[in-house]
Amino acid sequence: MSETETQLETINLSVVDGVATIELNRPRALNAWTTQFGHELLASVRHAAASDEVRSVLITGAGRGFSSGADLKEIGSQQTPEGRPDVYRQLTEVYHPIMQEIRRLPKPVIAAVNGPAVGIGCSLALCCDLILAAESAYFLLAFVNIGLVPDGGSSLWLPTRLGMARAIELCMLGERLDAPKALEWGLINRVVADGQLRAEAAGLAAKLAAGPTRSYAGTKRQLNNWLYSRMDEQLELEAQIQREMSASEDFLEGAMAFIQKRPAAFKGR
Repeated sequence: MSETETQLETINLSVVDGVATIELNRPRALNAWTTQFGHELLASVRHAAASDEVRSVLITGAGRGFSSGADLKEIGSQQTPEGRPDVYRQLTEVYHPIMQEIRRLPKPVIAAVNGPAVGIGCSLALCCDLILAAESAYFLLAFVNIGLVPDGGSSLWLPTRLGMARAIELCMLGERLDAPKALEWGLINRVVADGQLRAEAAGLAAKLAAGPTRSYAGTKRQLNNWLYSRMDEQLELEAQIQREMSASEDFLEGAMAFIQKRPAAFKGR
């Protein structure tokens, strides 16, 4: 058995017998995304892409959940000249490059969703090639609940996996989709008993690592070309629209209501 391990502050990266396991490691915050988290996740994905030792990749979360999305406590740390959160910069410089790297990674990438996959955390799972979820897991595009729009490529991954009707339902209603229903809808590939998720995902990753990885890479190139040839353009559009939304009164109200744990009073402006 060959084994290497890298301990970063917010990401655990290990490589065992050709499988790179990237564990999101902010469990006390349900693996919420910060700038540091984004940089370390991107570095881990790039390491997996560059290493000849890595033949498949598994992404999962430490603790009780996959990822609860962006950490709202940090959202105002970078601001525009107008004093608004600089979400455009965060998306284009930190978050979206992660999705681009995963889609272009010439190796299969599995998401093992253990618990909530919310917001950008949901986008990360949907970006992967294969998605396994624990029975108790759920998916939630919560952007609309604080006056924002989907980002991280969700406006791209959702309709290609689900079709327009179900994609717009998840985006506009902001309701959670439990793992069994996600499987029924075709959003994910498998649902596994909670206690068996890690073992099942690791077994699948090992199987892929032992397989014809050049074939997997070629298949991924084909599907990317057909489904995601305009990925960069769509991610840029998401970032631009999210910049508009983050400057709105509705976003300020939605974020404040979330922090204060009360219903938001949106005004449509």
